[in-house]
Amino acid sequence: MPKMKSKSGAKKRFTLTGTGKVKRKHAYKSHILTKKTTKQKRNLTHIGLVSEADQANVKRMLVA
Repeated sequence: MPKMKSKSGAKKRFTLTGTGKVKRKHAYKSHILTKKTTKQKRNLTHIGLVSEADQANVKRMLVA
């Protein structure tokens, strides 16, 4: 059998923490930033965690 491959998109978007949680970035921070308020852009900068309901799916995509 060939090796299992990780999903390339998931590799680029998610990282695992030391305790096994999944870190993610916020959406809506890449372009068309002129119409967004400074407060909104600042709050989108912070790193978020993937919700408990989605963690199993994301981890399955990251398993190589």
